[in-house]
Amino acid sequence: MENRRDADPISFLSLFAALSYGIASMAMVFINKAIVMQYSHSMTLLTFQQVATALLIYVGRKTGYTRSKGLDLQTAKRLLPVSLFYNANVAFALASLKGVNIPMYIAIKRLTPLAVLIAGFFAGKGRPSTQVTLSVLLTAGGVVIAALGDFSFDLFGYGLAFVSVFFQTMYLVLVEKSGAEDGLSSVEIMFYNSFLSLPFLIFLIIVTREFPDSLVLLIAKSNSFSFLVILILSLVMGIILNYTMFLCTIVNSALTTTIVGVLKGVGSTTLGFFLLGGVKVHGLNVTGLVINTAGGLWYSYAKYRQRKRRPLKLTPDIEAHRK
Repeated sequence: MENRRDADPISFLSLFAALSYGIASMAMVFINKAIVMQYSHSMTLLTFQQVATALLIYVGRKTGYTRSKGLDLQTAKRLLPVSLFYNANVAFALASLKGVNIPMYIAIKRLTPLAVLIAGFFAGKGRPSTQVTLSVLLTAGGVVIAALGDFSFDLFGYGLAFVSVFFQTMYLVLVEKSGAEDGLSSVEIMFYNSFLSLPFLIFLIIVTREFPDSLVLLIAKSNSFSFLVILILSLVMGIILNYTMFLCTIVNSALTTTIVGVLKGVGSTTLGFFLLGGVKVHGLNVTGLVINTAGGLWYSYAKYRQRKRRPLKLTPDIEAHRK
């Protein structure tokens, strides 16, 4: 009976982490698309998000609302690669949204499971099952077909999206590894990520000459109520997305996080045809997206069956929930 009572809150936390990440991730795609249509300085926007995240967690820790520990130099060194890969992923993703429509952006991001499996194979996790392999190949084939029918094809934008997939894969794998080995909670990883990213981002916005142009544009647009609403939503949702992503990855796994990303993409793809300007429809494009989505769903089902056969590991987030 005791084991069953312990399993219930653990199962609830796993489900909550997955659902909250899916909802936040889906909303963030459209918010990011809306903000880059008005404010193209993606590096500056990411810097704002990280400053807001670091300040919120710091104030929460000082006031007792969060139980995260203070900065530790050795932990910061171990998490530095996580921060670099995370910010590279977000920066390239934001930049790609300037030239890639939402359905195609989501289709390309569905290649993340393929990249995670390849990374896992080279890391010694073994060969994936036949169902997983076929579903991933189907997903990749769908991207190729959809791209052939994309009227708004932007080679540079596609390239940025593919680079984003690579960096997303690296940080997901590293987050899972660091969360398990260092015993860090999702809030603590989130704080280290924000804190460590600031010098890197400030350096980039200066080198790329986003600053001071980005600040001038921000001041010029500050009179627009709609822009301010989207900007605030972007900052708030950036914090929520980071937290739910790290929580889902640590409580579940990197693969679970990518599965949730695939599933939420079904709704995002459908809405993407109609929202924020819509998409010019072509038979090949729609066919490719349907194949891509089918492959994603098949992959999710295959990984779900594998996941049910494995025991759930305890992490600081689960331990805190049980107490």
